[in-house]
Order: sequence, then C-alpha cells, then structure tokens
Amino acid sequence: MLTLSLRLYFENPVGRILEHPDGYAVVQYKAGLRQLDHLQAFLTHAGRLLRLRNWYKMLGDQRLMAPFSDEERSWILEYWLARKENESQPLFGAVLLPHDVFARLSVSQIMQEAKAAAMTYRLFQDTEEAEAWLRQLD
Repeated sequence: MLTLSLRLYFENPVGRILEHPDGYAVVQYKAGLRQLDHLQAFLTHAGRLLRLRNWYKMLGDQRLMAPFSDEERSWILEYWLARKENESQPLFGAVLLPHDVFARLSVSQIMQEAKAAAMTYRLFQDTEEAEAWLRQLD
C-alpha cells in the first residue's frame, strides 16, 4: 500500500483514517491501549468519511492494534449494528489481522458477534490480497 497516494482524513491517539484513491477508507490502528472516547471518535469519523464519499468499502489495518476491551467491543457492536438500520448499502471490510495473539482473538470475537451487522468482513494477513479483494467488489 503506497502511503503517498493516500490522503489523511482524521487522526487521533487510536490511529489514522485515510482516503484511498480507489474509493475506500483505510483505517489504521496504532499500537497501545486506547481510551473509549478516542475509539468512539475514531470510528465515528470512519463512518462519516464513508457517508461523505458514498463509499461502502474499508481496509482495516489492525496489525499494530492492542486487544479491544469489553467496553470497546460492546460499543463497536452497538455502533455497527445500529448502522444497519440507517444504511441501505452494506459495508465491506478487509481486515489485516493484528500481530498480537490476544488482539486477534478480540477481533475474531467481535466478528462472530457481529454476524447480524451491516458489514461483511474478510480477514487477511497480506495488504495486497486485502486490496485486491476490495477492488473486485466494484
């Protein structure tokens, strides 16, 4: 993934949200623990970018991410499940798996619980494969 071609949309202690020229959001998590209000702002801005650009795809780069807390996981599920009621276009998310084993378990747990959400996830270890999957959704 060429960072030079990406435009910064939002950044806070949780990570950076970038606009990819191929028409999707790149959500890059930073390493370290998070505060819930920072995570809420981060994901709210990701949703705003998708609505603003009328996009339905995102690349979630979670490779450096720490595990989600129970409070974060609950909020994420409520946030994305609530989105289903307000959006007609389903979302597609290519997720680059965290390096941390406990973070991987945390992500897997959210995905199992979010089956009813308006987002279809695919897990990847490789950026190029994730980007190729997002491109074929056009």
